[in-house]
Formats: sequence, structure tokens, C-alpha cells
Amino acid sequence: MNKELEHSFVEQLQKHQNIVHKVCRLYTNNADAHNDLFQEITIQLWRAYPKFRGDAKFSTWMYRVGLNTAITLYRKSKRRINTQAFDTVQFKIKAEEYDDTEEQQLKLLYQAVHQLNDIEKALVFLYLEDKDYREISATLGITEVNARVKMNRVKKKLRTILNP
Repeated sequence: MNKELEHSFVEQLQKHQNIVHKVCRLYTNNADAHNDLFQEITIQLWRAYPKFRGDAKFSTWMYRVGLNTAITLYRKSKRRINTQAFDTVQFKIKAEEYDDTEEQQLKLLYQAVHQLNDIEKALVFLYLEDKDYREISATLGITEVNARVKMNRVKKKLRTILNP
């Protein structure tokens, strides 16, 4: 590939790398798995970049490639690797004024999201990223109506998980 294309890719990846990190956080439980998935998504983005036509925003295209890579990688995996949640080995220094309410809520949300299937996780992720249903449907390759219906079902499912 030419240097201009390579430079353009690296620039876009650096600008939007948090998208990949968020996808990795959603589909992994520890730093090693996160790094492996980040590397795999980056490779898939690089391979697909010459075919990027610019019909959608780069970030939307990146969401799609990242989510599809994560879903494909973990669906095709015949054996599940048991991972330990990193928050069980995380040490905190307690300060008297420290309020971990938000952290605990986020932890509960991630625990609930980890119980969803791959497509549901992607829906929640894009929804929490403030993507509208048009962009969600384009990213996941489903109709806008289907995205709304699935999202309503996921919301009910999450309510059931979080409020048994």
C-alpha cells in the first residue's frame, strides 16, 4: 500500500481508537484479552481500509468492523477461555470522601451487559454511544425498525437482570 493511504489510516485510527477500546471492554474481561482483541480489530480495519468508500463516517465504519470482528471472533471460538474479571484483583485506596456509587452502578451495568448475546451487546453499546437508530441500523446491517424493536426488548431484559 502507498504511504499516503497508510498515513491516512494511522491518523484515523489514532483519532478514533477509543471506539475500539470500548468494543474490547464490552467483549473481554481482562487486559490480555482486551489487547488481543484490540490487535485483531486493528488488523481487520487495516485489511478493510482500502475498500472503505466513505459512504458512511469513518467512525461508523469503524464501529461496524470492530463489532463484527469481536462477534465473529468469539462466536467462532469453540472453546471458551475462562477469564477472571479484572475488578476482582483491583486494589483501591479508600479515602473517606470517596463515593463509589457511580463505579458500582457501572460495574452492575457491565455485569448485566455481559449476560446479553453478541448482537444485544452491540445494540446497547451503540445506544450508550448516543447513536441514533438510523446509524445503529447501518452499523449492524439491520432495518431501523428492527433496531428499535430489538433495543426495546434488550431494555426490558436489562431491567429484569438489574431489578430481579
